[in-house]
Amino acid sequence: MVTRTPLTGAAARLRDGMAQGVLSFPLTSFHADGSLDLDGFRSYLGGQLETNPGAVFPACGTGEFSALDDEEYGQVVAAAVEVTAGRVPVVAGTGYGYAQALRFARIAEQAGADALLVLPHYLNKVPQDGLVEQLRRIADGTRLPLIAYQRDHVTYDAETVRRIAAIPGVIGLKDGHSDLDRLQRSTLAAPDGFLFFNGAPTAELQARAYATVGIPAYSSAVHAFAPEIANAFFQALSAGDDSRVDKLLADFYVPFVELRDRRPGYAVSLVKAAARLRGRPVGPVRAPLTDPTPADLADLDTLLTTGLNLVGATR
Repeated sequence: MVTRTPLTGAAARLRDGMAQGVLSFPLTSFHADGSLDLDGFRSYLGGQLETNPGAVFPACGTGEFSALDDEEYGQVVAAAVEVTAGRVPVVAGTGYGYAQALRFARIAEQAGADALLVLPHYLNKVPQDGLVEQLRRIADGTRLPLIAYQRDHVTYDAETVRRIAAIPGVIGLKDGHSDLDRLQRSTLAAPDGFLFFNGAPTAELQARAYATVGIPAYSSAVHAFAPEIANAFFQALSAGDDSRVDKLLADFYVPFVELRDRRPGYAVSLVKAAARLRGRPVGPVRAPLTDPTPADLADLDTLLTTGLNLVGATR
């Protein structure tokens, strides 16, 4: 068992970041042949930071965590730490079973990450006791604070949220299910200071609903390719400008979700394609993801222009 550093600093910085802006989940850059492009990633992430995200989450779902080997993972996290230079917290992804999760956790520690997002474990549906034990074992083996992530086959009930919040080192929960009844029970069961944020695939669509159960913070896939749109939405939502929020939802976000839902995997590959359309050095996705079809790419191009025009931005 390791001796942990105090968690108050990491949790406080994340809480402050969640209040000031959307959470950035940067794409991982690859060359055309599929090899890792670290220079492209540094350049891309530098542009992301200029738009003032609340925190940076490298090598997570949008960053194709599952497609990276150990060495690549360490390089991506280290590059994120280097580029952010302490300006915002860096929360690296980790996952699979607890043994593999700990291997990645130790790499992230060495790279200088501030915290870890624990992605859903591999394959198996498990009981609530198993979810608690998984987090407990990871927390016991790392100095970094953990944020649990529930989506797909992982769902924490309210009592389980209370139990994981009692584990030293577990500081928050990212939600990808959008079950507001369950979330309200969870927020009431958790102690003061436990962090929650909306991690739905296109979180802006549910952002107002999450706020009604006390979860205003959210991650934004759109920020990965159009931070101008993501920030305009965040500002309108924060200001209570419902007409502006509705306009952005109706003319950009809803059509984007409809396009995203055309094929499995578009939650990442469509985002990466949009970044490429704007000249960002992110490259293609890695298998088993596939890049958008020519027809879908043309529709994405049109929608991207519409969204940028809505917020007075250019290509």
